[in-house]
Amino acid sequence: MTDTDWDDRFASGEYPRAPEPSPVLRSYEPAIPDGRALDVATGTGRNAIYLADAGYAVDALDASREGLSIVRERAAERGVADRVETIQADAGTYGFPAEAYELIAMSFFHALDRFADLTESLAPGGYLFVEGHLRSADATPSGPSSDRYRFAANELLRAGLGLTVLYYDETTEERPGDRRRATARLLARRSHGGRQTYPPRPDEGDERWGSDERRGSGESDGSEGGFAAQTDG
Repeated sequence: MTDTDWDDRFASGEYPRAPEPSPVLRSYEPAIPDGRALDVATGTGRNAIYLADAGYAVDALDASREGLSIVRERAAERGVADRVETIQADAGTYGFPAEAYELIAMSFFHALDRFADLTESLAPGGYLFVEGHLRSADATPSGPSSDRYRFAANELLRAGLGLTVLYYDETTEERPGDRRRATARLLARRSHGGRQTYPPRPDEGDERWGSDERRGSGESDGSEGGFAAQTDG
C-alpha cells in the first residue's frame, strides 16, 4: 500500500482517528523511565498520543502527511502539542539518530531490516517495543494479503535476542466484526549483564489488555497465535 493510499484512508476516516495504544505498552509504560520517545509508523498517533499524555517528549514518524496532520490535531485536543514532534519520513529508509530515545515503539509496521538501527537509536538502558502480525496456517478474515508482512513463529523474538527481553508473546485475539488477528509482541531493553532489574509483569486480566490495530508495512490485521512468555534476559 502506497503513502498516497494511506493518505486517502486517513482522510476518509476508513482508518480509526484515535486507535487504542498497544495494551502491552500501556501496561508496562509506568516501569519505563521518562524522557524522549519515538513512535515509528505512527499513523494517526496510536502510541504517540498516549506516550505524550504520559509525559514523554515524542517524535511521531510516518510517511503519510494526512496521518501526521491528524496526530497534530489530536495532540492539540489533548493539550500535549508541545510534547509531540511530527516527522514525515519513510521508516524503511529514515536515518534514526544514535542513542536518542528512552523508548521506541513500532506497531504493525513490518521492518525487521531496521531492527539494528532501532536498537542503536536507543539510549543505554532504553526500551524497544515492537508488535506485528503473525503468519497463520488458518484462513483469516482480515490482515496483510501476503506473509511477506507477517512474522514467522519466533522471528520477532530472535530479532530481539541482542537485547534483554522483558516480555514476549505470540497470541490470537478475537476482535469485533470477526476480525481475528494473530500478533507477536516484544518488549526489550538495551542493557547487558547477568544481574539486572526487571519490571513486574502486569496482570493479564487487567482491562488495559484490550484490542488494537495498525499495519504491516502495507495492510493490517488477522491470523493465529502461539504462546505467551516472559524471559529474564
